[in-house]
Amino acid sequence: MSLSGKAAIAGIGATEFSKDSGRSELRLAAEACLAAITDAGLTPADVDGLVTFTADANAEIAVQRELGIPSLRFFSRVDYGGGAACGTVAHAAMAVATGQADVVVCYRAFNERSGHRFGQANKGGGAGSLGMEFSWHLPYGFATPAAWVAMQARRYMHEYGATSEDFGRVAVAMRGHAATNPKAWFHGRPITLEEHQASRWIVEPLHLLDCCQESDGGQAIVVTTAERARDLPNRPVLIAGAAQGTGPGQMMMFSYYSGDIATLPAMGRVGEQLWRQAGLGPDDVQTAILYDHFTPFVLIQLEELGFCGRGEAKDFLKDGGIELGGRLPVNPHGGQLGEAYIHGMNGIAEGVRQVRGTSVNQVPDVTNVLVTAGTGVPTSGLVLTAG
Repeated sequence: MSLSGKAAIAGIGATEFSKDSGRSELRLAAEACLAAITDAGLTPADVDGLVTFTADANAEIAVQRELGIPSLRFFSRVDYGGGAACGTVAHAAMAVATGQADVVVCYRAFNERSGHRFGQANKGGGAGSLGMEFSWHLPYGFATPAAWVAMQARRYMHEYGATSEDFGRVAVAMRGHAATNPKAWFHGRPITLEEHQASRWIVEPLHLLDCCQESDGGQAIVVTTAERARDLPNRPVLIAGAAQGTGPGQMMMFSYYSGDIATLPAMGRVGEQLWRQAGLGPDDVQTAILYDHFTPFVLIQLEELGFCGRGEAKDFLKDGGIELGGRLPVNPHGGQLGEAYIHGMNGIAEGVRQVRGTSVNQVPDVTNVLVTAGTGVPTSGLVLTAG
């Protein structure tokens, strides 16, 4: 059974994005979900499924109670941090396509700046197999996401001659897009490549401006059948492809044992599935929403997904290749570097807006959008289409 075209995104909703929300994570989740349900032209009584991340502190039954949803027929949690973002929509799409649910809301909400900060050093690593992975690396100083990514970034530079300036071009593009997005934290605050280069080191070769934000906020997505979506107020955004994937020797941000740490095999695997499911290829996409928690992984994603050859992303970026009006506009909303870091869920919402034609930085004539989730971990992706 093919999933392609059987499910659609009918609603999106979010809180404001801030550094100090001043309210509980459960309230953020409820606000975002209600906004998405309202956007879809539905009520909480229409919802019978909820999907979120294993990292989300808001239990499905708590969100159900806050929204007044009578009962749930489907609920699911996807693991591996930001890699779960598109996976939530994949699970929801499978549920509605197979009759397990009629309307599923995917959500993610946290106080990631004012509360628990993922960017701080992890000194424990947790129990079980994940704790074992951490125990091999923490003693050597690999205690933060920036440090974990820096290892792969350095190898990529060695293999392909990429420079810090190449990474900086990603940051400049994202901040430029955010500067014209009123909902972005960095609205009105673009940067230059010189400012990127002058920003302080976090872990060489990563500058401060190579690293995404820490944000408070919530984002939700409503998924239903394509047939039902056609009767709702918004233009249906069909899910043409939805995939999850891992690579060989996969670890949680420590995938240094796959044979080539200048690549992201899990994303390559996801890309293969997406193109096959959707019956499309890189040339059929008008804009891409790429998970930009750290700038080097944007370059590698362009290569893994087939937008350019191995080692060619640095050339793809030159002359504004990923900027508005470029060969492939990436993250017109500003991404996680410019708009907000909501574990990639706000990127899915931007993909929906691009297909609807309602983005503040609308790319012309959008029919197909590629969306990716977190990299360096087991990951996921979507192809969204106007059908």
